[in-house]
Amino acid sequence: MDLSFLRSLYAHPGPWASAYLDATPDTEDAARALDLRWRGLRESLAAQGAAAGVLVAMDRALDGAPAEPDRRGVAMFASEAAPDDVTVERLPTPPRADLASFGPLPHTMPLVAQRGEEVEWLRVVADRTGGEVSEFDAGGVRRSETVRGHESYPIRKLKPGGWSQARYQREAETTWQRNTGDVAAAATELADATGPDVLVLAGDVRARQLLFEQLPKRWRERAVVTDAGTRAGGADPEPLDEATTIAVADVADRRTRDAVDRFGAQEGLGNGLAAVVTALQREQVEAMLIVDDPSSTDALWIGPEAAQLAMDPAQLREMGVEEPVRVRADAALVRAVAGSGADLVLVGPDDADLRHGVGAVLRYADEGTRREG
Repeated sequence: MDLSFLRSLYAHPGPWASAYLDATPDTEDAARALDLRWRGLRESLAAQGAAAGVLVAMDRALDGAPAEPDRRGVAMFASEAAPDDVTVERLPTPPRADLASFGPLPHTMPLVAQRGEEVEWLRVVADRTGGEVSEFDAGGVRRSETVRGHESYPIRKLKPGGWSQARYQREAETTWQRNTGDVAAAATELADATGPDVLVLAGDVRARQLLFEQLPKRWRERAVVTDAGTRAGGADPEPLDEATTIAVADVADRRTRDAVDRFGAQEGLGNGLAAVVTALQREQVEAMLIVDDPSSTDALWIGPEAAQLAMDPAQLREMGVEEPVRVRADAALVRAVAGSGADLVLVGPDDADLRHGVGAVLRYADEGTRREG
């Protein structure tokens, strides 16, 4: 997972107020229920030491965040250094539990876990006359385009009979090929501009076959062809949505398995909290594997910069940090990963043998790394 979306958040110093709350719009009084939930979290933040100005800014930010039918949770972050710059993230599902946290760093691990492995995808639904090309990310549709093929006659192949039957059959096939070629060109242009991880091809049997054949090889290799979905009016979208969900989940699963396999090939290097902290200090981490464990009591010491983290404050003082601060380990690790440009991979507790629920796929391993490992 690319954590670059968090960098602007970490640009501000703390302390930080973080809040997660259920915002499911499934009842007539959903707005009132949301207000009551926020009131309870607000009181908790105040009790933990959050300034009144921060809480007022979060009030305004929550009121100003538009409700979205398919967004069922809210995460908010506000720093006392810039109280008017409140970050609000609408979440696709409610958080595990409403949560209020006030501390030196924003509590971003629940947000990262909620977003999961983000897979961008392109969906194309084609028929003999054209198609629909839509680009998606984890937040939903980003852009969509209707493609109308240039050829309109003949569209249908005639039934057997007559001396001109073969010619009409060939002309209809040529029309289909040209129209799906127009769709393939539009899909290729959008794919080249956005770089999706997977293309889902649906629609008429012959149309999607011709579409696949006319895509460049680089996109055919990422294409998944499904018999779910049609452009017909009134068609049930659920089968195509389900097929798309499976295709996207397969991509995410492959990424996780690949990271776990590469971690295993290191034969114990980069395993455990101390090893990961050292690797992050040295900018050795290509990807950090972590188990989301809200109950974890592991802690680290940090300085003002993302790479300033350590198992004990003495090491940070040696690095020039005058006043090390103790924080949740996952909060410090997420900030360090976001700052280093490394990836983060969420894994289950049984996916890999991780000490303290954390490990690192290393960019390189020197003699010092092997000796410590």
